[in-house]
Amino acid sequence: MDYIKRDLEQRVLEHLDKPEVIAILGPRQSGKTTLMRRIFETLENALFISFEDRKLLELFVEDEKTFAELHVKNNRYLFIDEFQYAKEGGKRLKYIYDHYPGTKILISGSSAPGLTIHGIKYLVGRIFVFNLYPLSFEEFLRYKDAALFATYLEKKELVSEYLFHDREQPGISIPLMELLNSVYDEYCIYGGYPRVAISKTKDEKETVLRNIYSTYFLREIKDLLSLTTDFKLSKLIKSLSINLGGLIAYNSLEEASGFDYKGLLTHLNILEKTYICKRVSPYFTNRRTEIIKVPKVYFFDNGFRNIVIDDFRAYAMRQDAGSMNENFIFTQMTYAGVAVKFWRSKSGAEVDFIVEREGRLIAIESKSSYLRKTKSLAAFKEKYEPYRTIVACRDRPDERKGVMHLPYVFVSSLV
Repeated sequence: MDYIKRDLEQRVLEHLDKPEVIAILGPRQSGKTTLMRRIFETLENALFISFEDRKLLELFVEDEKTFAELHVKNNRYLFIDEFQYAKEGGKRLKYIYDHYPGTKILISGSSAPGLTIHGIKYLVGRIFVFNLYPLSFEEFLRYKDAALFATYLEKKELVSEYLFHDREQPGISIPLMELLNSVYDEYCIYGGYPRVAISKTKDEKETVLRNIYSTYFLREIKDLLSLTTDFKLSKLIKSLSINLGGLIAYNSLEEASGFDYKGLLTHLNILEKTYICKRVSPYFTNRRTEIIKVPKVYFFDNGFRNIVIDDFRAYAMRQDAGSMNENFIFTQMTYAGVAVKFWRSKSGAEVDFIVEREGRLIAIESKSSYLRKTKSLAAFKEKYEPYRTIVACRDRPDERKGVMHLPYVFVSSLV
């Protein structure tokens, strides 16, 4: 199977000589096992095990001292995949960390609740946590077309200079934008799960996504979290996917899913901790004139969202292209570790994303086509005087009447 180079690989390698445990967290099938094995294969005196092996798991949970004697003592590196299955795993891992300082430990897990509850709280000051999400657009582009990616990187540097150092507009031709947007369109429809990216046909991509969706309920919800609310949860996910990027209407979600308010909040938390979707909070300074509580919801992967609604029509045929574009911006910012918010006044003005870069506010409005200006951006600019007001779109970089237009494919230039 093809290996898709991940940007996180280098970051993990840079921490191999540090004593702390390395934890790689992320959604199921985001490539954690592949990345762990890739690093494992470069090392000597290393052992790779998985807690899907019930005997190994039981030994670790019931007798960590014997486990350490057999699997830790004589190894310089220990890789443990699917660590979330270990009950009170962090408490036992702390024992190994404290008693075998000569062994570097790397763990991975697909469920943040499992690792938070059973792991990380015991390892404060002893662990580095990295998130491995589905492929970013740049990782996806690098895999799809290395030559186009190289050209993209050259242009991205010019775009960044243009955005933050007042350089002249980068010269990006229409044919180049068309090439980049064709890759963008595929990424928006099918998302960035590695197994989907390497699939050769549309049917195969959809089959893989359907399997990811089904496996999520089987392994994360029923097996790991032991929940019996999977039917209600599926209806909740469906409702959120239809209202992608919209304000949460709690009453409507209660009615659609069958959860009461408390159950709804519990399961929204589960969806966040298992990397399905995330609530984005409003940005505000004035409680009287701005929305301060009601969040929006975005998905961690467009492909996962599209399998939920079973819609894989081409980008040009989509009535929800605007929502997918917004979700794209959310994913690229989130994958890069950038917190996003949105702004909405009680009079109805709304800016899709507010991000902070080096202490400077950037306001981003997502529009599928070029706009000379937007009233919402103007309202936010008048109130907050952000460093940049940007319209994200499919066109080439441009600036007219004080509003910068940034192609979706270059959104990562803001990071």
